[in-house]
Amino acid sequence: MTTPDPADLLALARAACDAADSLLVAGLARRHDEAWQVWSKSSATDLATEMDVAAERVVVETLLTARPFDVVLGEEGGVQRSGDLVAAETREDVVTWVVDPLDGTTNYVYALPHWAVSIAAQVNGVTVAGVVSVPMMGERFTAVAGGGAWLHDSGNAARRLVVAEPPTAAQALVATGFGYAEQRRREQGAVIASLLPAVRDIRRLGAAAIDLCHVACGRVDAYFERGLQPWDLAAGQLIAAEAGARVEGLEGALAGEEMVIAAAPGLFVELHDLISSASHGGEGLAP
Repeated sequence: MTTPDPADLLALARAACDAADSLLVAGLARRHDEAWQVWSKSSATDLATEMDVAAERVVVETLLTARPFDVVLGEEGGVQRSGDLVAAETREDVVTWVVDPLDGTTNYVYALPHWAVSIAAQVNGVTVAGVVSVPMMGERFTAVAGGGAWLHDSGNAARRLVVAEPPTAAQALVATGFGYAEQRRREQGAVIASLLPAVRDIRRLGAAAIDLCHVACGRVDAYFERGLQPWDLAAGQLIAAEAGARVEGLEGALAGEEMVIAAAPGLFVELHDLISSASHGGEGLAP
């Protein structure tokens, strides 16, 4: 048994995105049907739909049909595996797929175009391939570890992505997002209120995977958010990093639920310090 080729894993992830994209785009035509199911998860603002579940099902089926001993960690279904558990535990070539079948569900429910299918392949805990597909924009972002980040859009050749030249924080366009718990939203609002006077402006599109890809292609200068789960982060983090972004948490911690900051290296430290200050009461920020 050999370590899986990241290029092969990327090809499989793209095939799974194809299936999910088609299903989700078709599902939008039924969004006003009475039978179309939408429900709340962790709070009244945290939405899921029958399409989240259906998209994850088709992604899992595509991945595990091709690689039955692999593991899928999905937002809607938890950990899934189709092969024999005992046999899988003795293999060295098992891949963990980290899947967000519909990142930006609220956007999807409102027929806003900023929603995505995000799939990452991890080997021994390291992300080696990732895809973020944004079908309503006709765009797909991909990366393999060590192979750069790429944008594939309708009718154009793939374009290698490089983060924008870093401005000062005062000139930086910064993307962010908000959690669903009431207290966390209150805290995040206070951070934004402190940070906003110190940067060019704030953008909030509502899909973390897309925000990370927008750092990669220079549509925003930076992105930060607290509360991301592995499926929100895995593919987009690889794409941003392969485009040259520094992606970490606070004080040298790994990017994760406590904090994710993504920016060009020349901007990262200044922005990190502003976010850290804002998170601890705003000391040192511009008035």
